[in-house]
Amino acid sequence: MSISAAIHRTLFKEKDGGGGGGGALSAIIRHRFLSFLIWQSLQSTLILFLSKTLLLSPFTKYPFSPIFLSLLYFLCFHLSLFVFSVSLFFVSSPHPLQFASPLEISLSFIRLIFVSGGEQSLLRTRVRVSLSFVLFVCLCAVAGAVSAISVCWGCDAYYDADSGSIRVGVLGFRGFVIGLIYGLHYVYKQRWVFRFPIIQRPPFFSYKMGLPLSIRRALRFSAVGFALSGILSFFLPDEYKSQGSVGKFVVEQVVFYLGSFVVVLCWELSHHLHQVLHTKRFVFAPPKGSAAAETNPSEPLLATIEESTPNSLLQYLAYLDICMVCENSVDSWRRAAFFEETGETYRRVIAACLRPLEQFTQKLAEGLECSSADKSMQLSDQLTSPTERLAVLKLNVSFFDAQLCAWCARVVASLTSRSRKEDKFGVAQLSGSNAAVISTLLSSLLAVEALMGKKTNVQSAHLMGPAGIKWATVNTGRRESTAGAMGKIRGSPLYAKAYSMADILKTSIYCIASAFQNEMLSIGKAGLLEKEWIISSKPLYGTQELLLHKLRLFLDHQAN
Repeated sequence: MSISAAIHRTLFKEKDGGGGGGGALSAIIRHRFLSFLIWQSLQSTLILFLSKTLLLSPFTKYPFSPIFLSLLYFLCFHLSLFVFSVSLFFVSSPHPLQFASPLEISLSFIRLIFVSGGEQSLLRTRVRVSLSFVLFVCLCAVAGAVSAISVCWGCDAYYDADSGSIRVGVLGFRGFVIGLIYGLHYVYKQRWVFRFPIIQRPPFFSYKMGLPLSIRRALRFSAVGFALSGILSFFLPDEYKSQGSVGKFVVEQVVFYLGSFVVVLCWELSHHLHQVLHTKRFVFAPPKGSAAAETNPSEPLLATIEESTPNSLLQYLAYLDICMVCENSVDSWRRAAFFEETGETYRRVIAACLRPLEQFTQKLAEGLECSSADKSMQLSDQLTSPTERLAVLKLNVSFFDAQLCAWCARVVASLTSRSRKEDKFGVAQLSGSNAAVISTLLSSLLAVEALMGKKTNVQSAHLMGPAGIKWATVNTGRRESTAGAMGKIRGSPLYAKAYSMADILKTSIYCIASAFQNEMLSIGKAGLLEKEWIISSKPLYGTQELLLHKLRLFLDHQAN
């Protein structure tokens, strides 16, 4: 499924039935996108007006004389920004996406003929994602050409009745180059991924705080684009080069740099505004005091999480809302509704938040198993280690939903710790959710630490000598090779993601262990800690003994 089709199906198509009010919920993203278009057009109009009157008016003989071409350039400028904004919306995603390499795209038609089943569907999805990025880059290039012509053409340096078409061609070519470079940079740096702010502020303050960074980026990128487009313009035919004096050539360069800065600034501010409006919190709850708020206030939120398309922006907003409810005391009435007497709502909340963590742990465990397997390397693979290939193919994919997993870990930790005082009916303990939460968090932490090269040994607590010296055990060659291979990711972006996730998981476990420390220590002395806080079935990663040992380290404040 392509990005545009997935977003359109997820966010714009109204759902039939469902207790969450599907039609109203599916209109959230549509309303935000329309608001983005309105505010984007207003800010772009203001920037264009200021640039024409302050920056480019010294280079125009009659800057304030209204002519028909000025209106035409104004409409073309906004049309190019509209194309850029729409392509920006359809290429954006709340999490990274897998895309196909150029070689895979070239061989995709042949592979689709001979490959069937799930691999064929996965290949089609990756190819469509890549084609969506290619289309976005092409639209950026076209928008850059049209915008550069619309901004710079009114100046005397480029307005020449004898060679008007030639000057338009030069402007269009240089604007095309800047747009092409901007699109490639935007895709390569994954700026199309939504970055949810740690602290939720009102949209006005979030937008205001990002203005200095957007201006600095526009200055840097317009300078780079100006230099590269200028170098490439020297390879144009002679008739497209400046035939005037040196002074006219300098004026042309100044005008084009100012015009390119205006274009890139509008793009940067549009990107920033797009991020602000689509990542702000939405409250999935009926109005306080209404009949729905008194009977079942959690149904809209849970229905959105369970019925929306997985990993869609709408689902991310729902998880963000539930994280804010569980951690803050502003909406305490909504959190109190999770602990209703039947316990059904609490089980649904825990199950919905444990599901992403379980999928993350399973993917990471599969990647770690592949890395530790002994495989004979062919001669062509001698230059690349198995760990490096695994990090590209498997381990990086495991962290695509890191933001969602972080929210889920914080939700289950906050609910479990608050249940000690706010759970009047004891639904958290009676439902068995406490053991599931601790086991899932510990399994995820063990998997992440294994990726980072840190090994947790169950017998390490019994290897202390009389002088307090921990005697090392003899490692097998396979374990040494695995740990050494995992240690090679240190300093890479993958290690940074693993370190961040491990920190979130440790904080979540410490939150629960601190709230129930006295109870856990009491039942631990009686030998019932495993029965009360560890699931009886096989954990997602590790063993029951390993999870129990790790939990004791948290109770003793020795987990680091």
